[in-house]
Amino acid sequence: MLINCIAYQHGRKLADLQVEQISDYLAKPDCFVWVALKDATTEELATMKQEFNLHELAIEDAAHGHQRPKIEEYGDEVFAVMHLVEEHEGQLHVGEVDVFVGPNYILSVRSGSKQDFLGVRARCEREPKMLARGSGYVFYALMDAVVDRYFPLIEKLENELELLEERIFTKGAARTSSIRRLYRLKRKVTVLKHAVTPLMEAAGKLQSGRVPPVCSSSRNYFRDVYDHLTRINASLDSTRETIATAIQVNLSMVAIDQTEVSKRLAAWAGIFAVATAFAGVWGMNFVHMPELQWEYGYPTALGLIAASCGLLYWRFKKARWL
Repeated sequence: MLINCIAYQHGRKLADLQVEQISDYLAKPDCFVWVALKDATTEELATMKQEFNLHELAIEDAAHGHQRPKIEEYGDEVFAVMHLVEEHEGQLHVGEVDVFVGPNYILSVRSGSKQDFLGVRARCEREPKMLARGSGYVFYALMDAVVDRYFPLIEKLENELELLEERIFTKGAARTSSIRRLYRLKRKVTVLKHAVTPLMEAAGKLQSGRVPPVCSSSRNYFRDVYDHLTRINASLDSTRETIATAIQVNLSMVAIDQTEVSKRLAAWAGIFAVATAFAGVWGMNFVHMPELQWEYGYPTALGLIAASCGLLYWRFKKARWL
């Protein structure tokens, strides 16, 4: 579906275009065309391929989707894939935006995501001097918008991790549920990691070494995006390590709880074992047992059993087994 198709000249909006007019405006000097598509069909991609003379391999990647974040060069054309990550009902969903950048055009194809880039277009139009840099600057603005949307997700993950760390030292079922939540949190971090790390590696091509000509005028701006991705990647690594540590601590605390229960059971078993031993001896009812004929034999036996159990209870209590 076509969202926008606009021509710009010297940083100013020139006209809203029909698809059939694109090739006419591409021929104008100092003019570039910015087209945005959402969930593009095969026919729409074929039309864009013809209008912009896009490389067939890049079109094939955009049509198939589910690509790893990357930036590739096809002659004077740059093709970029970025992941759009959004949270819905506690789950992270991954969409995709494919960007085709040429000397006088930029085409963005968004799929599988509700996020839009209307704010990016408005931002660029408010800065005509920057927009006059051409399609390379628009490419930077799109990439910057994608990267900036990762920050709130990371902040939310870090806040959730802090809450879970507090629950680790809470006894009972909370510890078991914390392990499940920690694993879910780890999966979210992995999703973001898969979106950020490849993009960071690819963005390095746009700010150091040989930079594609279409992006050369915005090299410093791409360096800023690269720095943001580096920070995000470091935060994800730190969060993932903290989650791994929290899982180990949680499992250790569960093991400690189980050990405490085992110690209590063993202590009570020892106490009842002594009482059972005394009762077993006096319950044999042999004829020549002095206690059977003694007037105070029964209360004495009960007192001895109680005293022995009490002594054991005191010893276990002192040893903190009870």
